[in-house]
Amino acid sequence: MSERDDKFRVAIFNVEHNGVDRDGTDHRWHLAMDIMAAIQPHLLLRQELTRAHMHGARAMWEEALRLGGHRPLLAGATPESANPTGVYADRMCQPTEYFEHATAMWHPVCNPVFRIKDARKKLSVASIHLCSFDPARRASEAKRLATLAKPGMAAIIGGDTNSYPHTTDETTSLPDWSAVTDRSHFGHRTVERDGARVSDTVPDEILAGEHHGQPPFFVDLAHYAATALGQPEAVMPTASLWRKDQGGPQRIDRIYATPQIASTLTKVEVVVNDEVIEASDHPPVVATFSLARLCQVLSEDLTDAA
Repeated sequence: MSERDDKFRVAIFNVEHNGVDRDGTDHRWHLAMDIMAAIQPHLLLRQELTRAHMHGARAMWEEALRLGGHRPLLAGATPESANPTGVYADRMCQPTEYFEHATAMWHPVCNPVFRIKDARKKLSVASIHLCSFDPARRASEAKRLATLAKPGMAAIIGGDTNSYPHTTDETTSLPDWSAVTDRSHFGHRTVERDGARVSDTVPDEILAGEHHGQPPFFVDLAHYAATALGQPEAVMPTASLWRKDQGGPQRIDRIYATPQIASTLTKVEVVVNDEVIEASDHPPVVATFSLARLCQVLSEDLTDAA
């Protein structure tokens, strides 16, 4: 296999209101699709597929076509949020099962399971969008997601966590809350700890923290790329590219993988340019894996993912 072919790309992209403005203009959606066409992800984990379930899921099918004929999978919208999550998969990814996790999730999780190329075992994939307004609910959602990392399972999950990394070697400082003028944002993004309000890092602690000498459920791929692969740019902030009143851009969009899958990672990139800034307040994050190593790991002695 050539170096060019030995790549498996997984991207996450939260396109603000699915690229459609209040007046119905969809210029940002077309721009977002051009950005994705340049990246050519094998798996695209999407957030804010706003109203994509309506009119026979027309918007979902249009996006699949623009991506080059990817298979689309869409979680359900809810009465209070028309912003479902979704996954688009190219033909290298053969779907074998589909799960939707809705109970206690503000945004239901889109969780297909794939067989990648000729790998013997399966890969569970989840597009996630944690609650924007309630830290306690985010913690509960993270605990629910940890079930996708049970012993023997292989999984990649990613999306908008609406919370911050817990690691202390980040290149971006956490918000200075005394300077944040959006006070509702302060309430939504902080938790009480030792008598003070601090930035909410709890979901990341649950998903990627080491406790009592035990390894984490998942590996934060950007942090792994920065610390183990020598790619400090991998931990660039991801949101917000637009708002100026919420403490500055932060790394809230993250991709996680179970440790054996993380070991096949080769690169993480936060894609920020003028087109991205025009398209959405979140840039896409792209994790690239060695396809050969990924298939090898997925052919080792693992319990089937589901």
